[in-house]
Amino acid sequence: MTKDQFMKASGLNQSLADKWFQCVADAMKEFGIDTPKRQAYFIAQIGTESNGFRSVQESLNYSVNGLNIFGSRLTEAQRQQLGRQPGELALSPAAQQAIANIVYGGRYGNNIIGDGWKYRGRGLKQVTFHDNYTACGKALGLDLESNPDLLLSDVNAARSAGWFWEAKNCNQFADAGDVRGLTRRINGGFNGLKDRINRTKISEAVLR
Repeated sequence: MTKDQFMKASGLNQSLADKWFQCVADAMKEFGIDTPKRQAYFIAQIGTESNGFRSVQESLNYSVNGLNIFGSRLTEAQRQQLGRQPGELALSPAAQQAIANIVYGGRYGNNIIGDGWKYRGRGLKQVTFHDNYTACGKALGLDLESNPDLLLSDVNAARSAGWFWEAKNCNQFADAGDVRGLTRRINGGFNGLKDRINRTKISEAVLR
């Protein structure tokens, strides 16, 4: 895969392609994403996860309605209290922390108060939860449990996405052309499915 192919497959401008090409190419090589089809599906899914390779840290700046994405983990009263109100440009850091600690607390190793915020999504894949940070750190040789912000660097952001892909055996879904199954494996549901499908069509047309 050339940089030009990466840029076209991902829909990135020249600046973002220059920023991410080598990191992503190295991560794909390291974690066995080694056919044009696997690479196309990886680029498409990570494109959705990272808002077009523009974000390596989860934003919890949700409107009241936007908080519906977390389903029953938030009550209606909590959504009304914590969500961004009409005309409000951004939630305060305190409100975003409160959201993370409620929706991510008490699961997958997030057992200490504040873990939900500490282990919110980071990296191109948005690795989330204490246990996933621990497993990812062990695989990458990084102390992510103590310093989860290590996933904010370009190289580690890309490597963490490659690690997740390999750890969850995502190649099988790419090989089968199963965008829905791959989305469920990565997302736990079908959030952003339309965007993932569209990105996959574009990337597959480039990477043959």
